[in-house]
Amino acid sequence: MNVADLKINNLVEYKNQIFTITEIFQHDEKDYFVRIENDVRSVSVPADSIKPIKITEEWLEKFGFLRTYSSDQRIRYERPESFIKYDIDLSSRKIVEGLKIYGNSIKCKYIHEFQNIFSCLFGKEPATMGYGLVKTNS
Repeated sequence: MNVADLKINNLVEYKNQIFTITEIFQHDEKDYFVRIENDVRSVSVPADSIKPIKITEEWLEKFGFLRTYSSDQRIRYERPESFIKYDIDLSSRKIVEGLKIYGNSIKCKYIHEFQNIFSCLFGKEPATMGYGLVKTNS
């Protein structure tokens, strides 16, 4: 992953486990590393060895979104804040897929992107409904 896209508290995948980034640092003024931890372990790894977590319906629900609309073409999720929505485009063109804030579409395919956008807008991390040690399908 590109280290410039990461920040402390981002959720990422490493060896099919979910971790939280607790530190980002540069080793020998060259390569970037991240310290990641979960309930089982804490480890420092090269930043390029971690993977983003794709936003899924399960993850949207963990971040407080509720399904409010469903059709053959689209599924809409909304948060309690009326101006934040996430559309899942079921067509092959994926024209309407992504995060919607105040009616503006924002490209947002991964959990860390959503976390970064949310924290920039509200000055706090989005609360999760307990992500635990979720396995991913990578």
